[in-house]
Amino acid sequence: MAETITLDAIDRRILACLQEDATRPLEAIAAAVGLSPSPCWRRIRKLEEAGVILRRVALLDPDKLNVGVTVFVMVRTSRHEADWAKHFCEAVAKIPEVVELWRMSGQVDYLLRVVVPDIAAYDRVYKRLIAVADLYDVSSSFAMERIKNTTALPLDYA
Repeated sequence: MAETITLDAIDRRILACLQEDATRPLEAIAAAVGLSPSPCWRRIRKLEEAGVILRRVALLDPDKLNVGVTVFVMVRTSRHEADWAKHFCEAVAKIPEVVELWRMSGQVDYLLRVVVPDIAAYDRVYKRLIAVADLYDVSSSFAMERIKNTTALPLDYA
């Protein structure tokens, strides 16, 4: 399990600001958390060095990029050797439409989140996926509506 880091209230407010808009100017973040820019910047750097802030990215609109169809793909395998899993994960990670890949407990071995423009595009991804490795079962569910979609993590546990 990853090491957790104890954050104070100012660190949590800085992270909340960055999760909301990582392009926000340093001066605006500092003002929002009650610091001057220099100590605020030092805290941000410390959070980056500690691995709390992994990277800063732009969130894109999938509909405007013609990948508005989300498919959750459940994969079951009868193979549980380390070499097989490594090969499978590396090959699936190379499929750009697969935006998330999770190893699961329970009846499903892997859960993938795939984004595509339509069912035909998903079928092409599916054919690439089943060509990657010997799979026992692949089941797909198409998302009908996006109810909540956030990258912001809860900060009250830190």
